[in-house]
Amino acid sequence: ILTILGNSAVLATAAKRSSFLKSPELLTVNLAVADIGMAISMYPLAIASAWNHAWLGGDASCIYYALMGFLFGVCSMMTLCAMAVIRFLVTNSSKSNSNKITKNTVFILIAFIWLYSLLWAILPLVGWGYYGPEPFGISCTIAWSKFHNSSNGFSFILSMFLLCTVLPALTIVACYLGIAWKVHKAYQEIQNIDRIPNAAKLEKKLTLMAVLISVGFLSSWTPYAAASFWSIFNSSASLQPIVTLLPCLFAKSSTAYNPFIYYIFSKTFRCEIKKLQCCCGWRVRYFSSDNSAENPVSMMWSG
Repeated sequence: ILTILGNSAVLATAAKRSSFLKSPELLTVNLAVADIGMAISMYPLAIASAWNHAWLGGDASCIYYALMGFLFGVCSMMTLCAMAVIRFLVTNSSKSNSNKITKNTVFILIAFIWLYSLLWAILPLVGWGYYGPEPFGISCTIAWSKFHNSSNGFSFILSMFLLCTVLPALTIVACYLGIAWKVHKAYQEIQNIDRIPNAAKLEKKLTLMAVLISVGFLSSWTPYAAASFWSIFNSSASLQPIVTLLPCLFAKSSTAYNPFIYYIFSKTFRCEIKKLQCCCGWRVRYFSSDNSAENPVSMMWSG
């Protein structure tokens, strides 16, 4: 619910401000599309299976679920990587060079991200790699246990790990470390904090927001990656179901964090959310102090 509502607000805000969106902001929109796509295409089936205490739909739905998860997961990772690279280029380039990152360039980059993600997602369907159920039985993903069982599974998991996880993660870390060093040197040259240009302060805020988005995504998926790699080198039966289930749920929660980060750091997004509240009638009158004495519902909420 948080994922759908939050990212729908991001998309509605972007649609309303489409003519004012800067080129790098299109990647933020793409990230919201990937997050809401994952929530709509995957979570209802996982929730229904959880209530059923067993996976619903058999092998076909398992492959569909794993494919959607892999597609949107790789898309989110590569989008974060692209955001980091663009932020690095903008921060370390002159104003004239930073303007070369046009909307058409970003649209081409987004198209490449989706094609790259789709390619990796369909590879198990054409014979390289496998999809299979999670150890706890109400979710599906890449068949990590095939790492040692076949050369096919070994080569796919190793290639996927390097090209879809390690390389993008190292790129993200390297870009933000480079940005941090650049900002540190720039602030050292300006002794008086009051003399720091507003553009530099805005650049610092945008960079911090991008860093938090990346940290939130990587932190959410790290426990799941750890559990997955444990199952590569050990039997999945060696882990209790709860130990494999919680990292999976925590990883899926990554789709809900970003709108809150935008709300904290973006004044424009906060203003647009308030306008949406007014338009949609989301104001909660029960919190009004005038009604609290006579309205039992308001007293319950206040409590």
